[in-house]
Amino acid sequence: MLKEFKEFAFKGNLVDMAVGFILGAGFSAVVKSLVDNVIMPPLGMLLAGINFSNIKWTIKEANGDVPEVAIKVGQFLQDFLSFTIVAFVVFIVVKKVIAGLKKEAEKPVAAPAAPTAQEKLLMEIRDLLKAQS
Repeated sequence: MLKEFKEFAFKGNLVDMAVGFILGAGFSAVVKSLVDNVIMPPLGMLLAGINFSNIKWTIKEANGDVPEVAIKVGQFLQDFLSFTIVAFVVFIVVKKVIAGLKKEAEKPVAAPAAPTAQEKLLMEIRDLLKAQS
């Protein structure tokens, strides 16, 4: 049973998928940092110094121990921008992979090599033996 699990867990596709998930998580964190720390601050400055992460619609103010109820529009915009960037990069990667697979499939198959002198002689002997039978 342990051997079967080991074969399953270390198959190429499963390991490749795990590596993809790890890289995807890292890439997502980088994109989130890019949006939060590089793109949104200058954009907020251009729009009268708005900090997008603080934009919200307060439905009910905080009261004592009860926290406020708010719709965080700014955070949603930042997350949406992060998602859009990740989705665009994934789209480009998938498009390139598919194009590469198509290009690989379109390659002409090499013609089989001509038989060597020894192979020709063996074919003649075979044909002579067939004719005698």
